[in-house]
Amino acid sequence: MATPPPPPPGYTVTVSPPHPNMPTPRPEKRLTPPPFSSPVVSRISPQLSQQDQLPSSSSYTPSIPTPANGIKAASPVPQFSTPPGPPLFSSLPQPVSVPFWTSSSSPQLVPFSSGSSLPTSSPSHYSNGSVELQPEVSDGTKLSMLAGESPYVLFSAHKVLKHKKQANVPSLGFGVLVSSGREISPGPQIIQRDPHRCQNCGAYANLYCNILLGLGQWQCIICRKLNGSEGQYVAPSREDLCNWPELSSPLVDYVQTGSKRPGFIPVSDSRMSAPFFLVIDECLDEAHLQHLQSSLHAFVDSLPPTTRIGIISYGRTVSVYDFSEGSTASADVLPGDKSPSQESLKALIYGTGVYLTPIHASLPVAHTIFSSLRPYKLNLPETLRDRCLGTAVEIALAIIQGPSADISRGVVKRPGGNSRIIVCAGGPNTYGPGSVPHSFNHPNYPYMEKTALKWMENLGREAHRHDTVVDILCAGTCPIRVPVLQPLAKTSGGVLVLHDDFGEAFGVNLQRTSTRAGGCHGLLEIRCSDDILITQVIGPGEEAFSDSHETFKNDTSFSIQMLSVEETQSFSLSMETKADIKSDYVFFQFVFRYSNIYQADISRVITVRLSTVDSVSAYLESVQDQVAAVIVAKRTLLQAKTSSDAIDMRMVIDERVKDIALKFGSQLPKSKLYQFPKELSSLPENLFHLRRGPLLGCIVGHEDERSVLRNLFLNASFDLSLRMVAPRCLMHREGGTFEELPAYDLAMQSDAAVVLDHGTDVFIWLGAELAAQEGRSAAALAACRTLVEELTEFRFPAPRILAFKEGSSQARYFVSRLIPAHKDPPYEQEARFPQLRSLTSDQRAKLKSSFIHFDDPSFCEWMRSLKLVPPEPS
Repeated sequence: MATPPPPPPGYTVTVSPPHPNMPTPRPEKRLTPPPFSSPVVSRISPQLSQQDQLPSSSSYTPSIPTPANGIKAASPVPQFSTPPGPPLFSSLPQPVSVPFWTSSSSPQLVPFSSGSSLPTSSPSHYSNGSVELQPEVSDGTKLSMLAGESPYVLFSAHKVLKHKKQANVPSLGFGVLVSSGREISPGPQIIQRDPHRCQNCGAYANLYCNILLGLGQWQCIICRKLNGSEGQYVAPSREDLCNWPELSSPLVDYVQTGSKRPGFIPVSDSRMSAPFFLVIDECLDEAHLQHLQSSLHAFVDSLPPTTRIGIISYGRTVSVYDFSEGSTASADVLPGDKSPSQESLKALIYGTGVYLTPIHASLPVAHTIFSSLRPYKLNLPETLRDRCLGTAVEIALAIIQGPSADISRGVVKRPGGNSRIIVCAGGPNTYGPGSVPHSFNHPNYPYMEKTALKWMENLGREAHRHDTVVDILCAGTCPIRVPVLQPLAKTSGGVLVLHDDFGEAFGVNLQRTSTRAGGCHGLLEIRCSDDILITQVIGPGEEAFSDSHETFKNDTSFSIQMLSVEETQSFSLSMETKADIKSDYVFFQFVFRYSNIYQADISRVITVRLSTVDSVSAYLESVQDQVAAVIVAKRTLLQAKTSSDAIDMRMVIDERVKDIALKFGSQLPKSKLYQFPKELSSLPENLFHLRRGPLLGCIVGHEDERSVLRNLFLNASFDLSLRMVAPRCLMHREGGTFEELPAYDLAMQSDAAVVLDHGTDVFIWLGAELAAQEGRSAAALAACRTLVEELTEFRFPAPRILAFKEGSSQARYFVSRLIPAHKDPPYEQEARFPQLRSLTSDQRAKLKSSFIHFDDPSFCEWMRSLKLVPPEPS
């Protein structure tokens, strides 16, 4: 839908604060002038040159409707009578997306280690005539799960070394990435009854339990104790036990639809029970505001009709918009220099105003509000403008907590959980509670920043206690002071995202933020075999206290309180073995317990069995290079809090790679060089991408940007995390097909088009020779955009997408993310980039002459500098 014309002028607010000696009156209202209608000016980032830039899919034209996936079909290149078909892959790319790995949020990042240990007990053996201890599942039916393959649980290796000294090599380590995933459709995996749990340690019955068929008793895989099943597991044969989902599937959901919370709202009204507030910065210049207005108009048009929405704007004061006036827009004003008084909040919450309303009842009013926003009038730089962001969030949270009138029914009811506050910010919080001075040169800045950090953290925790997530979407050229705002998003379970402007990428993220499925009251319980110890957890949560959840007599599970429950996030768990392992298998059980968007209580139980081995080579063959690289990267990034820390972490990666070669590789005869283990061929290359990429390298200019990327990465799903570590390179071929190639600069062939997916940034590069051919370049560009659309359709945050041609100023963003392999000898180039063999000698000579010399080492040069021989490519 195109942006609607501005509705008739409505009402807005006075901004004069009350006299300190006067009682607090109900905020007054006044008429506004008509909305401005100046033409929209497209803003180009000052870092980017507009010359020789191909219009990218991230350039924004408000008059053109924006698809939900964020990719615009419009292009200055010649149009075709029929759109190009979806691209085909000549070599099928490795899957990087499963149903729940779509994006990421950036809540709390707290490492914590467990000193707990599980009691050691030996398995008992039972025999009593016809009553025999039977393993429920045959090995042939669940081979994939025996290897630890699950869409929600990804281990760094599918086998575990028995010997403690070999298993606990810290440079490689052993760990797992675990995510709650997306809710499964009704089917056999949904169980609407209480689970059978071990009365000793609390573990759940699962497909690996031994069953006493005649008695229906089951043996816990964690503590080896026998438990009753109230006769439910009595069966003539173990095949009959497959009728029980928990005994036949590695993943089951126990669902309780009742709610013990007051004010429970039926399922049909559940989405209406979870409102969200838009909190909008009104200190924007005209160009920025016009982009923001266009994004907001498109956003509310995309919302489901029953979505309940509230709108607040803030500058020196906070304007809370009232939807009770019918077709006009009015707002109540509160001062922004201090937290709202109880009298002011009572006037809002218990008054006649309606501040949360189904969008279908007030869509014209919402459009009027957005059109009535005014650009900043005073002649002050962006950094000197007063913004009371903290006060605005406080007021939004208070309204969500309190009773509010439903405009469509005229009844008062309490909102449910999973509410969101979405802040659209163009600058830092510089006025009122939680604010910092305009200038870093303020003599009291360090103390005020420390106070602001604590205040923001407490506000975020207050929002989390009331099941409300605060997401902060920032844009523009004004420094946002990320360290001050980040605690508010993190402690509430939300995310902070930076954008170049308020254009298309911002609008897409606005839509995806509001539609992310989430849960509240989340708890993750991890139970492992006696021999396994959890040493570190990285992710959006914090260690749960024992009195906050149910415990059992000998329950030594590790429990994590989740700040939010979303499919776009994951936890990284590092593990060690406590002693040499005697058994043939080790077991892991992960339980996500939370209330979903329909206010049903979910217990998702995932059980995994891994085999143990004595052979180091067998272990190395089971290592999942990409998962191991992501776990190593998260452990490393956790220590990179500043730019100087990042430099130190690059050295740590060097030492880690060297130590892996020393521990698991082999020394070449008559040489001091070590051969990196061939089983881990892609691991060092992924870590090389990490040390020179935006997370640890120097290719991202501002520390605010690096800080946001690191916080996002530490909580991201495996898919997004992997792409942020190692970019994915896809070269366009004739006929609309794509070939996946190593992310080397050798892909920069002048007659080709290349897509580079680096997680939060996606680049489309056209070679100069191809760009000069109008028809071919148009077809290639269209195919590349179709591919980008498919790759990023559900990703959160929506990536920045840039398209440009060879030799342009923006091409440096593309070149800096590729491994410089052009300096390597031809035999190494061909070994690691086989596509070169298809080029003629003239084409190779032309490719070689196109490179500019610079000092960055190639992957092979880096490995040799560490006294290592690079592994042969897999």
